[in-house]
Amino acid sequence: MARDLTLTGKEQFFGENEIIVSKTNLKGHITYCNDVFLRIAGYTEKECVGQPHSMIRHPDMPRAVFALLWKTIESGQEIFAYVINRCKNGDHYWVNAHVTPSRNAAGQVVGYHSNRRVPDRKILESQIMPLYQQLLREEQRHSNRKDGLKASMDMVEGVLREHGVEYDEFIATLSAAA
Repeated sequence: MARDLTLTGKEQFFGENEIIVSKTNLKGHITYCNDVFLRIAGYTEKECVGQPHSMIRHPDMPRAVFALLWKTIESGQEIFAYVINRCKNGDHYWVNAHVTPSRNAAGQVVGYHSNRRVPDRKILESQIMPLYQQLLREEQRHSNRKDGLKASMDMVEGVLREHGVEYDEFIATLSAAA
């Protein structure tokens, strides 16, 4: 699916009691999305199912955070992460995502499941947005995308070392301090 990457700068919101849900196969292609996902992102189910989940990726989302997310879920672990997504019309929305591996009866990972809730605005504005802006600037500073990703990952790992925690603990610590 070709994507128009026009951005409006307009933020969309969803309700405190709503949950955005999607499921993907091991390659990250959407196998299920709920009505909240469809309404906020502005797509139909037919437009989404079978497409890469990256169809809603916002260009302001640091690649390093996605790299960390994929590394974590591919290892069979769950992760919580703040994510900015892009709507079909160019608007955007922020989520606090909980991504988990989906397993079959034999315990093998067969896909991934993501529940997204309304993010804590205070944490988002005071901690996450400034961090993501720094990571994105670092990624864009390099002409080679791989070098940019590595430098940005080094920054993330430095923040985690500085706090003496893993990424999930870092996110939970932000939540506890709010």
